[in-house]
Amino acid sequence: MPVPDESDAGRAVSLRAGFRASVPYAAVGFLLSMSFGILARDSGFPAVAAIVMSAIVFAGSAQFAAVAIVASGGTAAAAVAAAALMNSRFLPMGIALGPSLPGRAPWRAAQGQTVVDASWAMANRGDGTFDRWFLFGSTAPQYVTWVAGTTFGALGGGLFDDASSLGLDAIYPTFFLALVIAEVKDRTTLAVAVAGGLLALSLVEVAPAGLPVLASSLVALWGLRRRRQGSP
Repeated sequence: MPVPDESDAGRAVSLRAGFRASVPYAAVGFLLSMSFGILARDSGFPAVAAIVMSAIVFAGSAQFAAVAIVASGGTAAAAVAAAALMNSRFLPMGIALGPSLPGRAPWRAAQGQTVVDASWAMANRGDGTFDRWFLFGSTAPQYVTWVAGTTFGALGGGLFDDASSLGLDAIYPTFFLALVIAEVKDRTTLAVAVAGGLLALSLVEVAPAGLPVLASSLVALWGLRRRRQGSP
């Protein structure tokens, strides 16, 4: 297993590489978070509440789910529960990342707050370890544009009618589809992507928010088992 370069020069190289790699995702994140700001505003959320939510939660699926539930008459408790369920994917992601983070548990937990889907995937070295400085570098611009986009959308006033009128509602699924396509490298990952996607789609209309994502994760575990057994 290669030894990570933790010298000052190595850290700087990884930070810059992460920053450059995340620019497309940060740009998409700006548009996506702008659509969140518009949706939150149109659902009756104060602009400050939407902006603070993006700054603290920094998780698109959870934020959209929470706002949608409150807007449809659901309780705050239901919104929090749905957001927690949507974000449950970060638990196995954090477990995988943990051994690559130095320090005591509180410091590792603080570093783990930089995990977002795109950064986590790009920082994966492919040998079970992660480049934490690449992770930090790739998440930083995404965080900035996420909060900025929400601010722009929430305070946009009459500049926007709604997210769907601008086509912004299509950005979120397209963003994650691009992540999946980038990870399809052999027959096993292709089978996992197709089977997981079909399973999630079949559950969207009948299962609570977040459950389709968890169910499709089971397919990913099946794919991991096949890979460990040496299947292509």
